[in-house]
Parts: sequence; C-alpha cells; structure tokens
Amino acid sequence: MIWQTIDSFLARLRPHRPWISMTVDAAVIVVTWNITYLFRLGFDRWWSARPWYDPLVMAGLVALYLAVLWALGVHRSLWRFSGFGEVRKLTWACAIAGLVGAVVVLMAQLVKVPRAVLALHPVITLMGLTSVRIAYRMFHEHLRERVRGSGLEPRRAIVLGAGEAARLLLAGIQHQGYVVVGLLDDDPAKQHARIGAVSVLGPLAELPRHVQALGVTHVIVAMPSLALRDRRRIIEMAATTGLPVLTVPSAQELLEGSQVSRVREIEPEDLLGREPVQLDEVGISECLSGRTVLVTGAGGSIGSELCRQVARYGPARLVLYEQSEFALYSVEQQLSEQFPHLPLVRLIGDVKNLDHLRRTFAAWRPQVVFHAAAYKHVPLMEEHNAWAALQNNTLGTYRAALAAAEAGVERFVLISTDKAVNPTNVMGATKRAAEMVIAHLATQGYRTRFMAVRFGNVLGSSGSVIPKFKEQIARGGPVTVTHPEITRYFMTIPEAARLVIQAAAMGESGQVFVLDMGEPVRIADLARDLIRLAGHTLDEIPIVYTGLRPGEKLYEELLADADATVPTPIARLRIARLHAAEGAEAARRLLEAVAADPLPDDARVRAWLRAAVPEYRPAVE
Repeated sequence: MIWQTIDSFLARLRPHRPWISMTVDAAVIVVTWNITYLFRLGFDRWWSARPWYDPLVMAGLVALYLAVLWALGVHRSLWRFSGFGEVRKLTWACAIAGLVGAVVVLMAQLVKVPRAVLALHPVITLMGLTSVRIAYRMFHEHLRERVRGSGLEPRRAIVLGAGEAARLLLAGIQHQGYVVVGLLDDDPAKQHARIGAVSVLGPLAELPRHVQALGVTHVIVAMPSLALRDRRRIIEMAATTGLPVLTVPSAQELLEGSQVSRVREIEPEDLLGREPVQLDEVGISECLSGRTVLVTGAGGSIGSELCRQVARYGPARLVLYEQSEFALYSVEQQLSEQFPHLPLVRLIGDVKNLDHLRRTFAAWRPQVVFHAAAYKHVPLMEEHNAWAALQNNTLGTYRAALAAAEAGVERFVLISTDKAVNPTNVMGATKRAAEMVIAHLATQGYRTRFMAVRFGNVLGSSGSVIPKFKEQIARGGPVTVTHPEITRYFMTIPEAARLVIQAAAMGESGQVFVLDMGEPVRIADLARDLIRLAGHTLDEIPIVYTGLRPGEKLYEELLADADATVPTPIARLRIARLHAAEGAEAARRLLEAVAADPLPDDARVRAWLRAAVPEYRPAVE
C-alpha cells in the first residue's frame, strides 16, 4: 500500500515539476559549492577561511546556473527518462555557468575566493545534478516494479472540463484507482484555479503537452452538458493523444440516475448521436398511459428498449411476447428492477403461430402493439435461411397484425428497416413484403390503425458492427470491415425507440414513418475511431477488408425512388404513404404461394419475393 501512496503523491506533484526541478537543482548547486570548499581547504578551514562575501558569490552563482539551466530547457526534462541527452544538456549548462561565473568573480577582483574552487565547482555540480537524476530514475523504476507487482497500479488521468461535473468526479474517482494529475478548461476565469487539490493547468488545446509532461495514462472528458457536436469535437481531440479516452455519463444518463463519478468508455453514440428530439409527451402519454401494451420480440435490442420507454408512460399492463426464454427472462428482470410497480405479463410465444397469437390477444386485450420480432442478420438470412426469414419477418408480421385486428387493437406498429428500400437481400425483401402486408390490412376495414417505422442500423443492437468491433479490439485485432467505402445510417437504441413510440401516438393507418438518420457514416472511419479511443494505433490493431458479404449493399437508402414524404411536427420524423393496392395484391399472391407449398427451398422463396416485391434485385440467385 505504501508504494501506491508514494506513486499517487508523486503524480500530484507532476503539475509543479518545473519549479520542483529548479528548487532541487538550486539546492544541489549550494551543496556542491560547499563540497568544493571542503575538497580544497579541508575540514579545518573549509568554513573559517571563507571571505565575508562568499554567501553573495554563492547566491550569484546559483542564480546564474539556474538561468542557464532554464535557457537550455533542462527544467522541462522528465527525470524518470534521464539519459545521455540529459547529461549532455547538463554538461553544457555547467560549463557555460562555471566559465561565466569565474570570469565575473575574477573581473570583480574577489581574490579571496580560491581559484581552485571556481575551477572545480562546475565539475562537482555536474556530478551532483547528474547523480540526483539517475537516483530518481532508479527509484522510479523500482517504484513501478513494486506497484505493478501489487496488481494495483494507479491510473493517472487528466480531466477535460473544470465545472460542476469535474468537481463531483474528483470527489469519487479516487475509489476507482485513478489519480487525477490536472484539469483543462477553456474558460479564462478557471485558469490556474484549483478544485480540491487538483489545479486547472490551462486550456484544452494544451492537452498533448501536458499528457507528455505529466505521464498521463487516461484522458477523461467531464463535460456532460455540452452540445453533442462540441462534445464530439473534444472526444476526437482527446483521441489524438493515443491514450484510452473515458467520459462521465451524458446529460441524459445523469437524468436516468447515473453517477458522475462512474466513468465509462467512449461509446459510438457519443460520436454519432444527435441532439435529443423534443417529443410530444402529452400525445404519447394519452396513447400509452393506462393502456395495455404488447411488444413482440420484447427481449431483443429494440424490443427491450421499447419496453423500457413504454414503461415510463405508466401503462396499465405490459405484455412481453418473446420466443427466447433467456431473452424474456433478461428483459423481465431489468423491467422489474427499474419499474417495480408495473404489471408485467411474460409470454413465450412465436409470431409464426397464429393460434397462440389469437389466444394471447383475446386473453390480454392489448390496445397498442409494437411488432419488433424479426430476423435481421443479412448474411445469415441470405444463405440457407430464406424460408425462415420469410416465415418470421413477413408471415409472422401478417399473423401478428391479423390477430391484432381480430382482437380490436387500436394501433399496430411494425418496426421496419432501411434495408427494405430497393432490397438486394432476403432480409430486406421480407421486411418490404411485411410493409406491404401492413398496407393490405389497412384497407380491409379493421378499426386497427396499421403503421410502420423505418430506420437504419441501431448502435449496439445485437448483430451490429459495434459490438463486433469492440470484441475484436479487446482481442488485439485485426478489425474486419467488408469494404473501405461501405456506409450506413446509425442511430442510438433509445433514440429509435422514442421515435417509434412517437410514431405510434400520431400515426394514421397505412402510413410508414421514416426517421431522418442524418448523414451516413463510413464504417471504416467508425472502426478507426473505436481503435483510437481504446488507446491503440492502426499499427497495433490494423483494419482488414474482407469483401462485401452475400446480399450486402455499399450504401443503404431510407426511401425508394417512388416514395414521397411529408414532414410531421416532430423533427427528424417524416411520413411516406404505403401503396395499399400494391400491398394488397402482393400479400394475396404471397399468401397463396405459401399455402400451396409449405416447405419451399431458398430458390422458390426468392422467386416469391421477386414477384411480391418488384424492386427486389437479389444479389444471390
């Protein structure tokens, strides 16, 4: 424990290293002046034989040596890395200061200062200055071995931001094994101030210099209230240091109960997220509060977040419909902990089973249904699983929607995807066919409002590239990207879920809502950012391009050529009209084909999809 304490103490001294260095050097110069006298005059006369003005000469020499050392930049050197270059600077400093000092003393005719003392002092001073640096380096290396051997090596962090978040961070971060060596902030009023025992060292632009000088191992961004664009800029600047970059929770996370002192790694949503959308909270509350809400695929990435977002509006009951036992258990545990007073109905069920769906809807009488159950992994569905994709994504949607309509559900919302636009793969084609089925049912006179919500990739969802990249980085690489030019639209899981709920509250039957995803992101750039933010370089963890996978497109689209959209009162939410007649005919043909051949092969399924979805252009025949 004592070694960790010493290491922490030295880390806190590092912001004051130049002045400490000059103070120690001054003390060494004083000591070596007296040692020189002792060497020249012996123990008997080393003090008594000095002239009365010797202290003034010594003070002048100390000032001269320090001035030369400062001019040569010796005070900026790191003692723990002292080597030949440092000794060379010290040699020049002692030679210059010793020569100038001797000339000044002789010219002033201070004859009682022994000439031998003036000649020997620079040599002994060089030995003294070199010795203290070598001794410190030996001590530092011994300290590092001791600390590493204990398994509790402190992490030295520099914090970006010196506001209230930084103050709360400093109050609790020491318990996580961090030593904060300094703060940086652009506010002129905070320069050189202190928060507790930690100083504000300067503006953010000085980060690289302080990282090198203070032996920083981690950079922590403590600016949760900044606009996302400014926060991204600061995170990207921190990533250029080559160190692991951490952050305090965002403003939204703090509102949801996160602690400022619990730093976390930079997540992709910190780089790709957008400013929060102002939702129609009153309209959503009227749609969900006191109602029974059913979510299919409730244990999936989108489904589970939908459940959490719906729970915030106080439904009378939340019905969790999920095929996977483990996924159902997981989401039920999370919801029970976060919303202990919310009645939950946990059902293991398959959307391909119409009889079970009918019995479920009849028993629990939901007013709002979010249909999130789907197979969404493009390459997996493309090879040998086309029939499974059609059954689950298209026929499962039809059966769930039909059961909802028969039970008198008020609103049925299909979660669709940008891959349904001009699809080149089975997954996208089956989702487009699902949209058409919804359009068909919207014309059949049911009281249910049928609508779909279409968006792109969701950050952190199961099967997305982000968890895969992070796992590859943790293993030491390489990070695999299919193509250097491939781009995708991204949004966060909470953002997608909130906009889905908003669409449900305001949508009319037969509408498809298209979320404005912003600018598409180049996947290779995203991989580079994740590598840098983990504290690695592309030499350490390279990116390897593996080629496009079956059915994969370079660029995704949110609208087909024939689609037209109109804005809504909610930013980034637009409405496109589903083609009801086309959907009705496509659904009819598809259902007839399935009824005639209940066990088709992949080629037959692709043929059905080509007939039902005119814009489908399969990459694999």
